Amino acid sequence: MVSRLGSEFAELKRRVEGLLVLMDSASGGSGKNLELLVKDHHKVLRNQRTIMQALSKDVNISKKLVDDFLSSQASISFSAHDAVSVVGRMHDVHEKDHLPNMRDLDRKLSKLLDTCKGKKNDMNLLMHTTMKKVKSAQFGIKGMMSELHAFQELMENQDTEFHTLEKINGMGHAYRACLAEVVRRKSFLKLYMGLAGQMVERIAGERENEIRKRERFLKRWCKFIPREIFQSMGLLDSPSQCAVSLNPFDECLLPIDIADVDRFAPQSLVGPSSKSTDSTFDLIKSEESSLPAGEKAGFRDILEGCDALDITGTSRMEVENVRLRAELASAIAIICGFRAEIGSESVDADQIGSKPLEGIKEATDEALRLKDEYADHLQSLLVKQQEQCLSYEKRIHELEQRLYSQVRKPSTNNSASDSTFSAYKANDCSLDGDMVYSTPDSMNPKYDTEQNKRGEGGDENMANLSSVLSMQSSDLSILEHPEYENQGGGISKEATKNDSSDVPTDPFDFVTFGVNDQVALDSKPTDSLASDLQIALEEKSNWLEETENKLRASTEEVIYLRRELENSRNLLDESQTNCANMENCLHEAREEARTIKCAAERRAAEYEDLRLSALKVCTVFERLCGCVNDPGVTEFADSLQSLALSSSSSITKEEGDGDAELHQCIKVLEEKVGSLSQKNTELLDRSSRMEAAHGCQVRDLQEKEELIRFLNSEYQKEKKARKEMISFGHFAAHDLAAFVWNSTGTCEAINRDCSKYSLSEESIALLAGKQSSRPLYIIGKVVHIERRIAGPLM
Repeated sequence: MVSRLGSEFAELKRRVEGLLVLMDSASGGSGKNLELLVKDHHKVLRNQRTIMQALSKDVNISKKLVDDFLSSQASISFSAHDAVSVVGRMHDVHEKDHLPNMRDLDRKLSKLLDTCKGKKNDMNLLMHTTMKKVKSAQFGIKGMMSELHAFQELMENQDTEFHTLEKINGMGHAYRACLAEVVRRKSFLKLYMGLAGQMVERIAGERENEIRKRERFLKRWCKFIPREIFQSMGLLDSPSQCAVSLNPFDECLLPIDIADVDRFAPQSLVGPSSKSTDSTFDLIKSEESSLPAGEKAGFRDILEGCDALDITGTSRMEVENVRLRAELASAIAIICGFRAEIGSESVDADQIGSKPLEGIKEATDEALRLKDEYADHLQSLLVKQQEQCLSYEKRIHELEQRLYSQVRKPSTNNSASDSTFSAYKANDCSLDGDMVYSTPDSMNPKYDTEQNKRGEGGDENMANLSSVLSMQSSDLSILEHPEYENQGGGISKEATKNDSSDVPTDPFDFVTFGVNDQVALDSKPTDSLASDLQIALEEKSNWLEETENKLRASTEEVIYLRRELENSRNLLDESQTNCANMENCLHEAREEARTIKCAAERRAAEYEDLRLSALKVCTVFERLCGCVNDPGVTEFADSLQSLALSSSSSITKEEGDGDAELHQCIKVLEEKVGSLSQKNTELLDRSSRMEAAHGCQVRDLQEKEELIRFLNSEYQKEKKARKEMISFGHFAAHDLAAFVWNSTGTCEAINRDCSKYSLSEESIALLAGKQSSRPLYIIGKVVHIERRIAGPLM
């Protein structure tokens, strides 16, 4: 649809350009030719003006001659015949020169007038055709605007459908987020109860400190002031006990754990992942995604209070796991909301417009920074636990060395005990020099306490064993070989089992065997020696039995410690594996978040550019429609010029080629319409001026033509009068006489002898009926002369 609108706009542009070309081609040459023709006729007008001035001058001279003759101001030698001869010469000049020239000039002006009328008709036809084409272009623009409005309505419907699809797509994320929220609230319940207990213990400690301070105060000052005064001052009171009660909440939560989130809301419910299809791996990626800064900060404040939290019946490792589960569930809920808003592949333009990308970017950066800090915190905890495990291992090593050294002490008393302990050393007390201890990472403080307690118990046993041995041989010192320090001092059960195939495993058997050998070697026949040996043998047997019990207990303790150490080593390996997986997932989630952020920024910028471009195009089209709908050619040109100026001033470097071409087309259209409007105005002005000048010239020509006709008729009459010999002396019947009007209003004859001849009233009335205006003079034939005598006044 957009391509079709573009093709329609190109067609409209082509039509407007064709209209402008047609107007230029139609008005360019004819206007110039008419202008040159008018300039050429200026010379004709100047010649006509010169002739008219000459005619006006001759008329003025004729009037002056008549006036001078009538007023008798002419000289004696100047007669009527001289005036008539002067007027005759003027008539000859007018007849032979001025009148033909005036006729030629009149024909030229008439031809120019016909040409101007033809040009005017052509211009009117051109304007009519142009207005029809402009009206057609207006209809095309209106149709395009209607299609644009329909396209906008279609886009609004599409937006509604996209919102519906978005809601459907977000259902899976919402369900997964709800399950994660259930897990987080269950973890928060445990942590909350632990914090309450910790708070009670802390307040109880503060109460004990306050009680001690008050007791010290009373003990110091009670010897100076009686207790009654202290009682009256209120200084004998004690702080009350603190009781924290928690109302039950979140009792209706689903009985699920963090592992049930993937089981009830797998990754296939919320859409495939872009990097892995394993739901567990996706869950780890989701938990490492960024959290909003405010929520992350508030939740982290609660979790930081749980670092030293000790809940009764719960180990420190379990507390840490609860805390991690709560954080993981919160991260899953947040990443589900983020994916529901953004989508797996596209960005919602409305949400981008309402929630700026800068806030998302800052929240993501803050979440990644907090996640890095938490990873560093976990790493520091691992290092601390490794150091503790190393100290435990060193302690166990020392205990094994002390135990072995104390077991070897009785061998220095006599040969029987030496053989016994040498056999025991060779068979049951071999050291495991090949054992390699891995670095444990126990995070359970309860385990540390048990280790310390067991170590103390071992030390007590060793002290008891050492005291027994010192009673038998007080003059011997404890011998420790360097090889046991290098080998770690561990007692290997496998070596004891492998080496005990030739001898009995019971220590009493070793003792009996050694004593018998000693007796056989000595072979003393004396009974006293036998009885002494028997007594010594019984004492040694009792002592060895006690030592065996203690040794068996110590061996069991060492086995238990090794088992605990192996469990700690396995837990450490598992923790290290989990940390490595978490780091990998964190890096992948960070890269994915950066990719999503870059895509969102790019698509938001593209959408913003398209939206701004569409708004600008719609604004330009609306203003163009307003310009086209303006009545009159001049208003259309002015509004189009203002539109071109505003569009050219609003052009920026970021606009696309389409906007630049549109602005350029509007500018070219404005220039051509402006030139056409200017030419039309000039032509109208010139036509009006030419019509006015032509009318004036026609009126002048008509007046001058009437004057020339009148002068010609008068001239003909005068010529006829000269031919018929007008009489200016004694009048007789059938003579020609000339009559003029005097000051009294009578028509008086021109006569040198007598000035009392006047024309009769019947003749004056007859002439007035024939002519519309009163002539200056009358020449006629005398038919009858009536003489009247005026009498004197009484």
